[in-house]
Amino acid sequence: MATRSEGKKAIVLVVEDEAMLRMAAMDLVADAGFEAIEASNADEAIRILEARTDIHIVFTDVDMPGSMDGIKLAEAVRGRWPPIEIIVTSGHRIVAVEDLPKGSVFFAKPYRDEQIVAALRRMAA
Repeated sequence: MATRSEGKKAIVLVVEDEAMLRMAAMDLVADAGFEAIEASNADEAIRILEARTDIHIVFTDVDMPGSMDGIKLAEAVRGRWPPIEIIVTSGHRIVAVEDLPKGSVFFAKPYRDEQIVAALRRMAA
């Protein structure tokens, strides 16, 4: 089980606007032993983050409809909730580490599931 120091499953907020990709990411996160919560865009993600204090990792796509993309979401998360770890992914562009908030990681789609699982486990440790 992927745990935090309290012994509970680490909670991952999956932010992806494409339903099939979101379901696949939710399954990947859950199969790796984490609790997965979903949001279909950054605005919904912010509402969830404002309502919950138990989210450990945000796993977000870059290109989404709404008031902000995944990079802006990552910046908002880092600014408002600094302890939350951030994974950013995109199938349309490559994002340089220096263009992400400090401590964030980027994976190009199609990513290998084991890369995401390894990053999740490292972040939850």
